[in-house]
Amino acid sequence: MAKRLIEYYPMLRDKSAASGAEWEPVKKQLLKRLQNVTTPKKKQGATPSRKRPRSLSFQSNQETSTDESTSSTLILERSPHSTCNISEVEELDGTTSGTTESLQNQARHYKTPQEMYKAKNRPNKKDVSQLLDLEFHARQSFIDSDSLKEQDRPGKILQAYLCFRELDHIIDELHRILDSHFIPDLKTRWGTFYEKAQFYGVFKKIMKAPHQDKVKHSLSMLKALPDMFPSPVAPPKKLGHASEAMFHVLESKEDPNTFLQTRPLFSPVVIVCETNCLLAIGTMPVVTFPKEDIYASVMYLMACYYAFHLTYPKCIATLLSATDRSLHGYDP
Repeated sequence: MAKRLIEYYPMLRDKSAASGAEWEPVKKQLLKRLQNVTTPKKKQGATPSRKRPRSLSFQSNQETSTDESTSSTLILERSPHSTCNISEVEELDGTTSGTTESLQNQARHYKTPQEMYKAKNRPNKKDVSQLLDLEFHARQSFIDSDSLKEQDRPGKILQAYLCFRELDHIIDELHRILDSHFIPDLKTRWGTFYEKAQFYGVFKKIMKAPHQDKVKHSLSMLKALPDMFPSPVAPPKKLGHASEAMFHVLESKEDPNTFLQTRPLFSPVVIVCETNCLLAIGTMPVVTFPKEDIYASVMYLMACYYAFHLTYPKCIATLLSATDRSLHGYDP
Protein backbone atom coordinates (compact mmCIF):
# COMPACT_ATOMS: atom_id res chain seq x y z
CA MET A 1 0.00 0.00 0.00
CA ALA A 2 2.83 2.40 0.86
CA LYS A 3 4.52 1.75 -2.49
CA ARG A 4 1.30 2.37 -4.41
CA LEU A 5 0.70 5.59 -2.50
CA ILE A 6 4.08 7.11 -3.33
CA GLU A 7 3.71 5.98 -6.93
CA TYR A 8 0.53 8.00 -7.33
CA TYR A 9 1.52 10.80 -4.95
CA PRO A 10 5.25 11.51 -5.55
CA MET A 11 5.28 14.32 -2.99
CA LEU A 12 5.11 11.66 -0.25
CA ARG A 13 8.49 10.19 -1.23
CA ASP A 14 11.35 10.46 1.24
CA LYS A 15 14.13 11.73 -1.01
CA SER A 16 16.69 11.63 1.82
CA ALA A 17 16.13 7.91 2.40
CA ALA A 18 18.42 5.22 1.04
CA SER A 19 17.78 3.77 -2.40
CA GLY A 20 14.65 1.62 -2.52
CA ALA A 21 13.29 2.83 0.83
CA GLU A 22 11.48 6.01 -0.25
CA TRP A 23 8.22 4.49 0.91
CA GLU A 24 9.43 3.63 4.43
CA PRO A 25 8.02 6.77 6.21
CA VAL A 26 4.60 6.17 4.61
CA LYS A 27 4.72 2.54 5.74
CA LYS A 28 5.48 3.56 9.34
CA GLN A 29 2.58 6.02 9.37
CA LEU A 30 0.21 3.38 8.02
CA LEU A 31 1.34 0.85 10.65
CA LYS A 32 0.94 3.41 13.42
CA ARG A 33 -2.55 4.25 12.22
CA LEU A 34 -3.61 0.62 11.96
CA GLN A 35 -2.28 -0.24 15.44
CA ASN A 36 -4.66 2.33 16.94
CA VAL A 37 -7.69 0.54 15.50
CA THR A 38 -9.30 -2.24 17.51
CA THR A 39 -11.50 -4.88 15.94
CA PRO A 40 -15.18 -4.25 16.77
CA LYS A 41 -16.82 -7.09 18.75
CA LYS A 42 -20.25 -8.49 18.01
CA LYS A 43 -23.05 -8.04 20.52
CA GLN A 44 -23.94 -11.12 22.56
CA GLY A 45 -27.55 -10.14 23.14
CA ALA A 46 -29.35 -7.09 24.40
CA THR A 47 -29.45 -6.78 28.19
CA PRO A 48 -30.94 -3.90 30.21
CA SER A 49 -27.69 -3.32 32.08
CA ARG A 50 -25.50 -3.29 28.97
CA LYS A 51 -24.66 0.18 27.79
CA ARG A 52 -24.85 1.16 24.15
CA PRO A 53 -21.48 0.33 22.56
CA ARG A 54 -19.45 3.32 21.61
CA SER A 55 -18.69 3.44 17.87
CA LEU A 56 -15.09 3.58 16.83
CA SER A 57 -13.88 7.01 15.82
CA PHE A 58 -11.84 5.53 12.98
CA GLN A 59 -14.92 3.79 11.61
CA SER A 60 -17.06 6.92 11.67
CA ASN A 61 -14.32 9.04 10.20
CA GLN A 62 -13.83 6.51 7.44
CA GLU A 63 -17.52 6.50 6.57
CA THR A 64 -17.77 10.28 6.40
CA SER A 65 -14.56 10.61 4.46
CA THR A 66 -15.68 8.11 1.84
CA ASP A 67 -19.01 9.89 1.41
CA GLU A 68 -17.37 13.28 1.00
CA SER A 69 -14.64 12.08 -1.33
CA THR A 70 -16.60 9.98 -3.82
CA SER A 71 -16.60 12.85 -6.31
CA SER A 72 -12.99 13.93 -5.94
CA THR A 73 -10.83 11.13 -4.48
CA LEU A 74 -8.87 9.03 -6.95
CA ILE A 75 -9.00 5.23 -6.99
CA LEU A 76 -5.48 3.83 -6.68
CA GLU A 77 -5.62 1.71 -9.82
CA ARG A 78 -3.70 2.11 -13.01
CA SER A 79 -5.50 3.71 -15.92
CA PRO A 80 -5.96 1.11 -18.68
CA HIS A 81 -3.90 1.48 -21.83
CA SER A 82 -6.60 0.11 -24.11
CA THR A 83 -7.93 2.32 -26.87
CA CYS A 84 -10.80 4.55 -25.76
CA ASN A 85 -13.28 5.28 -28.53
CA ILE A 86 -15.82 8.09 -28.70
CA SER A 87 -18.65 5.97 -27.23
CA GLU A 88 -16.52 5.37 -24.14
CA VAL A 89 -15.91 9.09 -23.81
CA GLU A 90 -19.66 9.67 -23.95
CA GLU A 91 -20.04 7.14 -21.15
CA LEU A 92 -17.50 9.06 -19.09
CA ASP A 93 -19.59 12.18 -19.60
CA GLY A 94 -22.66 10.32 -18.33
CA THR A 95 -24.55 10.51 -21.64
CA THR A 96 -24.94 6.72 -21.84
CA SER A 97 -25.46 4.03 -19.25
CA GLY A 98 -23.75 0.74 -18.47
CA THR A 99 -20.19 1.90 -17.88
CA THR A 100 -17.69 -0.81 -17.03
CA GLU A 101 -15.54 -0.79 -13.94
CA SER A 102 -12.42 0.25 -15.91
CA LEU A 103 -14.27 3.22 -17.41
CA GLN A 104 -15.42 4.24 -13.95
CA ASN A 105 -11.80 4.30 -12.81
CA GLN A 106 -10.93 6.49 -15.80
CA ALA A 107 -13.89 8.73 -15.02
CA ARG A 108 -12.48 9.47 -11.57
CA HIS A 109 -9.36 10.95 -13.15
CA TYR A 110 -11.33 12.53 -15.99
CA LYS A 111 -14.18 14.15 -14.07
CA THR A 112 -12.22 15.53 -11.12
CA PRO A 113 -10.42 18.29 -13.11
CA GLN A 114 -13.76 19.26 -14.65
CA GLU A 115 -15.33 19.61 -11.21
CA MET A 116 -12.35 21.64 -10.02
CA TYR A 117 -12.76 24.11 -12.89
CA LYS A 118 -16.51 24.38 -12.38
CA ALA A 119 -15.95 25.57 -8.82
CA LYS A 120 -15.85 29.30 -8.08
CA ASN A 121 -12.26 29.32 -6.87
CA ARG A 122 -9.51 28.81 -9.41
CA PRO A 123 -7.98 25.33 -8.93
CA ASN A 124 -4.42 24.90 -7.78
CA LYS A 125 -2.07 24.28 -10.74
CA LYS A 126 -0.13 21.54 -8.91
CA ASP A 127 -3.33 19.63 -8.08
CA VAL A 128 -4.52 19.73 -11.69
CA SER A 129 -1.07 18.72 -12.98
CA GLN A 130 -1.02 15.71 -10.65
CA LEU A 131 -4.42 14.54 -11.94
CA LEU A 132 -3.22 14.99 -15.53
CA ASP A 133 -0.16 12.88 -14.71
CA LEU A 134 -2.33 10.06 -13.35
CA GLU A 135 -4.66 10.06 -16.34
CA PHE A 136 -1.98 10.56 -19.02
CA HIS A 137 -2.18 7.12 -20.69
CA ALA A 138 -5.98 7.04 -20.74
CA ARG A 139 -6.00 10.55 -22.21
CA GLN A 140 -3.54 9.58 -24.94
CA SER A 141 -5.71 6.58 -25.84
CA PHE A 142 -8.72 8.90 -26.14
CA ILE A 143 -6.82 11.41 -28.30
CA ASP A 144 -5.27 8.71 -30.53
CA SER A 145 -8.58 6.98 -31.19
CA ASP A 146 -9.52 6.75 -34.89
CA SER A 147 -13.08 7.88 -34.16
CA LEU A 148 -11.87 11.46 -33.58
CA LYS A 149 -11.29 13.42 -36.76
CA GLU A 150 -8.38 15.86 -36.64
CA GLN A 151 -10.59 18.91 -37.16
CA ASP A 152 -12.92 17.82 -34.35
CA ARG A 153 -10.12 16.74 -31.99
CA PRO A 154 -9.15 20.14 -30.45
CA GLY A 155 -12.77 21.00 -29.65
CA LYS A 156 -13.41 17.59 -28.07
CA ILE A 157 -10.22 17.79 -26.01
CA LEU A 158 -10.91 21.33 -24.79
CA GLN A 159 -14.46 20.31 -23.92
CA ALA A 160 -13.18 17.40 -21.86
CA TYR A 161 -10.13 19.18 -20.36
CA LEU A 162 -10.83 22.81 -19.56
CA CYS A 163 -7.32 23.09 -18.11
CA PHE A 164 -5.85 23.10 -21.64
CA ARG A 165 -7.17 26.63 -22.06
CA GLU A 166 -4.23 27.63 -19.86
CA LEU A 167 -0.81 27.93 -21.46
CA ASP A 168 1.07 26.37 -18.52
CA HIS A 169 -0.90 23.12 -18.77
CA ILE A 170 -0.34 22.92 -22.55
CA ILE A 171 3.42 23.27 -21.99
CA ASP A 172 3.26 20.65 -19.20
CA GLU A 173 1.55 18.25 -21.60
CA LEU A 174 4.44 18.76 -24.03
CA HIS A 175 6.78 17.82 -21.16
CA ARG A 176 4.81 14.62 -20.52
CA ILE A 177 4.80 13.55 -24.16
CA LEU A 178 8.50 14.26 -24.68
CA ASP A 179 9.37 12.67 -21.31
CA SER A 180 10.38 15.37 -18.82
CA HIS A 181 13.12 13.11 -17.36
CA PHE A 182 15.26 13.77 -20.42
CA ILE A 183 14.03 17.29 -21.16
CA PRO A 184 14.30 19.27 -17.91
CA ASP A 185 13.76 22.71 -19.40
CA LEU A 186 12.08 23.21 -22.76
CA LYS A 187 12.38 26.99 -22.58
CA THR A 188 16.16 26.73 -22.30
CA ARG A 189 16.31 24.46 -25.36
CA TRP A 190 14.05 26.78 -27.31
CA GLY A 191 16.23 29.76 -26.31
CA THR A 192 19.33 27.97 -27.61
CA PHE A 193 17.60 27.18 -30.92
CA TYR A 194 16.35 30.78 -31.16
CA GLU A 195 19.85 32.23 -30.71
CA LYS A 196 21.42 29.89 -33.28
CA ALA A 197 18.68 30.59 -35.81
CA GLN A 198 19.05 34.33 -35.22
CA PHE A 199 22.81 34.18 -35.88
CA TYR A 200 22.26 32.06 -39.00
CA GLY A 201 19.57 34.43 -40.34
CA VAL A 202 21.77 37.51 -39.95
CA PHE A 203 24.81 35.69 -41.38
CA LYS A 204 22.86 34.59 -44.49
CA LYS A 205 21.26 38.07 -44.78
CA ILE A 206 17.79 36.56 -44.48
CA MET A 207 16.99 39.03 -41.71
CA LYS A 208 18.47 42.26 -40.40
CA ALA A 209 20.48 42.75 -37.23
CA PRO A 210 18.50 42.65 -33.93
CA HIS A 211 16.23 45.62 -33.23
CA GLN A 212 16.13 47.42 -29.91
CA ASP A 213 12.39 46.73 -29.80
CA LYS A 214 12.21 43.06 -28.74
CA VAL A 215 8.67 42.58 -30.06
CA LYS A 216 9.53 43.90 -33.53
CA HIS A 217 12.71 41.84 -33.59
CA SER A 218 10.79 38.69 -32.61
CA LEU A 219 8.23 39.31 -35.37
CA SER A 220 10.96 39.73 -37.99
CA MET A 221 12.62 36.60 -36.65
CA LEU A 222 9.41 34.57 -36.91
CA LYS A 223 8.84 35.81 -40.44
CA ALA A 224 12.36 34.75 -41.45
CA LEU A 225 12.24 31.25 -39.91
CA PRO A 226 10.39 29.57 -42.85
CA ASP A 227 13.03 31.02 -45.21
CA MET A 228 15.83 29.57 -43.05
CA PHE A 229 14.19 26.13 -43.12
CA PRO A 230 12.29 26.12 -46.45
CA SER A 231 9.76 23.42 -47.21
CA PRO A 232 9.40 21.92 -50.70
CA VAL A 233 5.65 22.69 -50.73
CA ALA A 234 4.57 26.28 -51.30
CA PRO A 235 1.94 27.83 -48.99
CA PRO A 236 -1.62 28.35 -50.27
CA LYS A 237 -1.99 31.46 -52.46
CA LYS A 238 -4.61 32.88 -50.12
CA LEU A 239 -2.18 32.54 -47.23
CA GLY A 240 0.68 34.49 -48.83
CA HIS A 241 3.99 34.03 -47.02
CA ALA A 242 4.70 30.74 -45.25
CA SER A 243 5.11 32.56 -41.92
CA GLU A 244 1.35 33.25 -42.01
CA ALA A 245 0.90 29.57 -41.18
CA MET A 246 2.37 30.37 -37.74
CA PHE A 247 1.43 33.95 -36.90
CA HIS A 248 -0.53 36.91 -38.21
CA VAL A 249 -0.32 40.58 -37.23
CA LEU A 250 -3.76 42.14 -37.17
CA GLU A 251 -4.28 45.39 -39.01
CA SER A 252 -5.95 48.34 -37.32
CA LYS A 253 -9.52 47.48 -38.38
CA GLU A 254 -9.12 43.71 -38.76
CA ASP A 255 -11.20 41.41 -36.55
CA PRO A 256 -9.53 38.20 -35.24
CA ASN A 257 -12.69 36.09 -35.59
CA THR A 258 -13.15 37.18 -39.20
CA PHE A 259 -9.52 36.32 -39.93
CA LEU A 260 -9.88 32.83 -38.42
CA GLN A 261 -13.03 32.13 -40.43
CA THR A 262 -11.33 33.02 -43.74
CA ARG A 263 -7.98 31.38 -42.95
CA PRO A 264 -7.26 28.47 -45.38
CA LEU A 265 -5.40 26.33 -42.79
CA PHE A 266 -6.71 24.53 -39.72
CA SER A 267 -3.32 24.48 -37.94
CA PRO A 268 -2.55 26.42 -34.72
CA VAL A 269 -1.76 30.11 -35.23
CA VAL A 270 -0.73 33.07 -33.08
CA ILE A 271 -2.63 36.28 -33.77
CA VAL A 272 -0.71 39.40 -32.74
CA CYS A 273 -3.16 42.01 -31.48
CA GLU A 274 -2.49 45.57 -30.34
CA THR A 275 -2.06 44.70 -26.64
CA ASN A 276 -1.58 40.92 -26.47
CA CYS A 277 -1.36 37.71 -28.49
CA LEU A 278 -4.08 35.13 -29.14
CA LEU A 279 -3.32 31.44 -29.66
CA ALA A 280 -6.01 29.77 -31.78
CA ILE A 281 -6.59 26.40 -33.45
CA GLY A 282 -8.68 26.44 -36.60
CA THR A 283 -11.48 28.90 -35.94
CA MET A 284 -11.39 28.44 -32.17
CA PRO A 285 -9.51 30.85 -29.84
CA VAL A 286 -7.73 28.94 -27.07
CA VAL A 287 -5.64 31.22 -24.84
CA THR A 288 -4.06 34.69 -24.73
CA PHE A 289 -0.56 35.59 -23.58
CA PRO A 290 1.47 38.83 -23.25
CA LYS A 291 2.86 40.39 -26.39
CA GLU A 292 6.33 40.42 -24.82
CA ASP A 293 6.37 36.59 -24.97
CA ILE A 294 5.99 36.50 -28.76
CA TYR A 295 9.55 35.16 -29.07
CA ALA A 296 8.37 31.86 -27.51
CA SER A 297 5.27 31.56 -29.72
CA VAL A 298 6.79 28.80 -31.89
CA MET A 299 7.30 26.69 -28.75
CA TYR A 300 3.65 27.33 -27.81
CA LEU A 301 2.59 26.22 -31.29
CA MET A 302 4.69 23.05 -30.96
CA ALA A 303 2.98 22.34 -27.63
CA CYS A 304 -0.41 22.57 -29.37
CA TYR A 305 0.68 20.22 -32.15
CA TYR A 306 1.76 17.67 -29.55
CA ALA A 307 -1.06 18.12 -27.01
CA PHE A 308 -3.84 17.96 -29.65
CA HIS A 309 -2.02 15.52 -31.99
CA LEU A 310 -2.21 17.72 -35.09
CA THR A 311 -0.45 17.30 -38.43
CA TYR A 312 2.21 19.81 -39.54
CA PRO A 313 1.18 22.00 -42.51
CA LYS A 314 3.32 21.04 -45.51
CA CYS A 315 4.43 24.62 -46.13
CA ILE A 316 6.24 24.83 -42.73
CA ALA A 317 6.87 21.11 -42.09
CA THR A 318 10.65 21.50 -42.42
CA LEU A 319 10.75 24.34 -39.90
CA LEU A 320 8.58 22.51 -37.35
CA SER A 321 10.63 19.33 -37.79
CA ALA A 322 13.81 21.30 -37.06
CA THR A 323 12.15 22.84 -34.00
CA ASP A 324 11.05 19.38 -32.92
CA ARG A 325 14.63 18.12 -33.10
CA SER A 326 15.88 21.05 -31.04
CA LEU A 327 13.28 20.38 -28.33
CA HIS A 328 14.51 16.77 -28.20
CA GLY A 329 18.05 18.02 -27.70
CA TYR A 330 19.37 17.34 -31.22
CA ASP A 331 21.09 19.76 -33.54
CA PRO A 332 18.48 20.98 -36.10
